[in-house]
Amino acid sequence: MGDRVSVSREIAASPETLYAMVADLPRMGEWSPENQGGRWLDGAAEASPGARFRGRNRHGWHSWSTLVTVVDAEPGRRFAFRVDLGPVPISQWTYELEAVPAGCRVTESWADRRPRWFVPIAALATGVGDRTPYTRDGMAQTLESLAAAAT
Repeated sequence: MGDRVSVSREIAASPETLYAMVADLPRMGEWSPENQGGRWLDGAAEASPGARFRGRNRHGWHSWSTLVTVVDAEPGRRFAFRVDLGPVPISQWTYELEAVPAGCRVTESWADRRPRWFVPIAALATGVGDRTPYTRDGMAQTLESLAAAAT
């Protein structure tokens, strides 16, 4: 595995409310600056371990789709999924939710799972050369959008 990034933010909403928002993958495009949403596959209609999702992404004029597999779905606590492009592992995204006096601390984490040989291919396909700082900025924007939508 490659780089890892985590960004946290306190949001004035319950862990259950925020879990429902981040686990609703078709709506992820409302919060994320890169993700455009997508659709559940194989008859899945909600997040549960093993459920698969076809995600759509955009950066500038670059667009691509990925296969998402839910790996953790603990309402009010944790939501995580892996992203693959065909047989190539891409990333793992995790949302950890912790109740705090003002509502909830959300920690969004990203782990780069790409093989080294795939990194330059991904940069060409997505238009993102240095994925780590780009992802950190996108995560901060996602949590800002979640906070605005949840309150």
